[in-house]
Amino acid sequence: MNALLKQIKLLVLDVDGVLTDGRIIYTDSGEQVKEFLSRDGLGLRLLMDNGIQVGIITGRSSGALTHRCRNLGITLVFDAISNKADALDQMAQQTGIHPSAMAFMGDDLIDLPAMARAGVAIAVADAVDEVKNRADIITMAVGGQGAVREICDAILKAAGLWENALKPFLA
Repeated sequence: MNALLKQIKLLVLDVDGVLTDGRIIYTDSGEQVKEFLSRDGLGLRLLMDNGIQVGIITGRSSGALTHRCRNLGITLVFDAISNKADALDQMAQQTGIHPSAMAFMGDDLIDLPAMARAGVAIAVADAVDEVKNRADIITMAVGGQGAVREICDAILKAAGLWENALKPFLA
């Protein structure tokens, strides 16, 4: 796994089923409610603080995601996307990072084209079988319950950035 993750300059995530457990809750007024794990958020901040970019490609649009990305400082967000491979190509153009230096993390069929285009395809533990069968890495944790943090830590360790990421917490 280290050899695969060492090259990663941009981690791209699906949202529902990866950053969340995949459930979508609607209020009576029709507003979406999403639940995010704080440890995943810290992992994403550690990546960004250590020079690894983070992007989001999701099929849905929601205010909850907008707030979460703003809170974490994630600006590379493509929402309401039906073709995630095309969006990954747009991210490559926007960032100058070749898809071979990207990892895409998904859980369902809509994620397969982006997973195929990225240098490293990652599936969460509870992804559908077709996604897990095509993944280079399958997390131990399920979506919304630490899978993102697991990969963030693994990328930092593979890139030799883990000790630097720990420094602010060991002072």
